Amino acid sequence: MKAFLAALQKKLKSIDYVKTEDIPNIGLYMDQVTTFMDEQLEACKRYESDKILTKTMINNYAKNNLLPAPEKKKYSKEHVVTLLFIYYFKNLLSISDIQSILGPLTDHYFGSKSGHNMEDIYNEVFNLEKEESNKLLKDIGKKYTIAKDTFCDFPEEDQAFLQNFSFICMLSFDVYLKKMIIESVIDDLKEASKDKD
Repeated sequence: MKAFLAALQKKLKSIDYVKTEDIPNIGLYMDQVTTFMDEQLEACKRYESDKILTKTMINNYAKNNLLPAPEKKKYSKEHVVTLLFIYYFKNLLSISDIQSILGPLTDHYFGSKSGHNMEDIYNEVFNLEKEESNKLLKDIGKKYTIAKDTFCDFPEEDQAFLQNFSFICMLSFDVYLKKMIIESVIDDLKEASKDKD
């Protein structure tokens, strides 16, 4: 158990979020953006051949109004921050849902000359990361312990696989419920936006 949690903690630390101070303050061309994202998010790859972000993806995000158009083919720090949000959301949410939550942010905060901008939004959200990671680690440890106590009356040669299956099911159920909650909140935001119109 301790070895499992230590390995998990090491993995979580390697997936540390991209800090805004690490994003260049100058405009980047498309190739520079994809290289930056590949370098910064390499620990998130499951397989070596996985692509973090491609030119086609970025162009599609711009076409679908997820990402404001670059200025003279250069992407600002706020573009990179917006791409980071898209990256984190894309494996969980539909393009439509991502538009629903990022659209109002980019409309109001992208390129804002007064007050707050996309970098401020990103920093506010990810300042919660350390505390949330610690809570997550404890919750996963608890689920792992529960899973190891399942299937004890099954043949011994099947127990390890079945206990891992039990662990996967608990984690999947957790993700499933959270995804449903996220979608419900997004639907509420869409309704509230319609009421304003």
